[in-house]
Amino acid sequence: MIKTIEGLRSISSQKKASVGFRHPGSKERDSYERHVLVCAGTGCTSSGSVKIADRLEEDIAAKGLKDKVCVIRTGCHGLCALGPVMIIYPEASFYSNVSIDHIDEIVDEHLAKGNVVTKYLYQETVTEQGVIPMNDTDFYRKQHRVALQNCGVIDPENVDEYIATGGYEALHKVLTTMSREDVVGVLERSGLRGRGGAGFPTGTKWKFAMGSTGQKYVCCNADEGDPGAFMDRSVLEGDPHVVFEAMAIAGYVIGSDQGYIYVRAEYPIAIHRLEIALKQAREYGLLGKDIFGTGFDFDIDLRLGAGAFVCGEETALMTSIEGNRGEPRPRPPFPAVKGLFDKPTILNNVETWANIPRIIMNGADWFASMGTEKSKGTKVFALGGKIQNVGLVEIPMGTTLREIVEEIGGGVPNGKKFKAAQTGGPSGGCIPASDFDVEIDYDNLVAIGSMMGSGGLIVMDEDDCMVDIAKFFLEFTVDESCGKCTPCRVGNKRLLEILEKITEGKATMEDLDKLEKLANLIKKTSLCALGQTAPNPVLSTLKHFRDEYVAHIQDKKCPAGKCKALLNYAIDPEKCIGCGLCAKNCPADAISGEKKKPHTIDTSKCVKCGSCIEKCKKDAIYKK
Repeated sequence: MIKTIEGLRSISSQKKASVGFRHPGSKERDSYERHVLVCAGTGCTSSGSVKIADRLEEDIAAKGLKDKVCVIRTGCHGLCALGPVMIIYPEASFYSNVSIDHIDEIVDEHLAKGNVVTKYLYQETVTEQGVIPMNDTDFYRKQHRVALQNCGVIDPENVDEYIATGGYEALHKVLTTMSREDVVGVLERSGLRGRGGAGFPTGTKWKFAMGSTGQKYVCCNADEGDPGAFMDRSVLEGDPHVVFEAMAIAGYVIGSDQGYIYVRAEYPIAIHRLEIALKQAREYGLLGKDIFGTGFDFDIDLRLGAGAFVCGEETALMTSIEGNRGEPRPRPPFPAVKGLFDKPTILNNVETWANIPRIIMNGADWFASMGTEKSKGTKVFALGGKIQNVGLVEIPMGTTLREIVEEIGGGVPNGKKFKAAQTGGPSGGCIPASDFDVEIDYDNLVAIGSMMGSGGLIVMDEDDCMVDIAKFFLEFTVDESCGKCTPCRVGNKRLLEILEKITEGKATMEDLDKLEKLANLIKKTSLCALGQTAPNPVLSTLKHFRDEYVAHIQDKKCPAGKCKALLNYAIDPEKCIGCGLCAKNCPADAISGEKKKPHTIDTSKCVKCGSCIEKCKKDAIYKK
């Protein structure tokens, strides 16, 4: 049981000195010559990183290197598109797309002899001047990791490694040297706003709950439901103790002895690591009774969600923890006054919690020095869609969308043009190319018809139809509506029906006016944030891409060539050589023609599957 800061630092010192932990950039020498950090986050695990780590350990043992090389299974490194990834220190050599076939050579050459195997490295680290560290590549250079500080660095299943990075020192500092008012003051001066989407000031939320009396609760929202979002999951998989530490600090501030982490059951790796971390924290006395001998009691329990998107809304989440069907409640009263089990409750999402111990240790001014005037610090984004570097990024607030897409993300692949970026998931909006240089922060995104959301950022290119994008997100929210209020349950269904008419070429301009009026009405009258924000993708695409809606309605054409009902396929007789590949692969027998002569497509038979375009080697088939 750890009772003092000396006991905590003793573990930190022992871990660094004898077990082989090395934080990147650390100059500490220990009993291991090299450390191999293998990503064991969900992305790399799905690509086989666990088998690679197993094989590494087998080869290292077989070749007598067990006392010289340590394999550490970490959380996400960020560059998910290149998984499995692993980094070997002290050289900081970044190996990407690693396969089992690479292991023998890497062990024989790099781990045994010190010769970096450059052909298996992430090629951006290989320059004419030599191999550069991963932090000097375009993907990492403009990032600043605060919430993701330990992800991809430590073994998340070993509390000693978290302690070795300074873990739980913030909790000790708060419990032994700071009043509740001191902590709230630090958070208020730091400018930290909730990273779950709404951006409400964290210190203000805690102050509301601090003024209440009686039993109180601290909750963590880990019910990350936006399509393409994996920020919170990655923190839980790579650094679970930072969430525990932050929640315990909140418990001290508001006077609570019980916390709950509501995590979706679809995150098995995160749940597994949370359970291990909880056991370790309790064994060390970092959760439970009399923490650090101060008389402060605080413990945390897990609650698994079944994957309902609406349970990401705070009152629906609390209703679900209580064992009821996840439905939102009217506000006010707000959770800080009447929340879980009708008791005062504060709830923040995973990323918000991950910032708090760093702010306590580094100070409010340190955090406030990053970002913009009204949006301080950094923001984690799950970068996906039509982008070269799919992955997890953390950038200072105020970084432009262009910098994220072109520099960090590596640009849109295949020579296509950037068309738009969707932020905030189904609750957000689309940012057009005309706003490519907008500085990303809470207020700027709202001003252009989008929102920060929890941090999903989906990039779209010229081949994406914005009407179809709006329909995709609305299909999601219609399916996920809890049905409690009429505007969301019925209104969004009617919105979707109008969008379907538009994409099928059956709508009129009156339908377009009806679409806009209904969307604004739903925003004003829905009970919770799911319904209030569901029309955002419709309204933002109407605002920035209205010409595409008009083309679907008046010209009966989809400018992006995406909506099947408005498409026809044709063969260019000048390019067609009559090879017959298209005809052989047409499932509807819609293509005919003589050998070595131009073929034709019978549009009445064509099912518009696109297989002919995929098979044509001469680019003779096109959409019209």
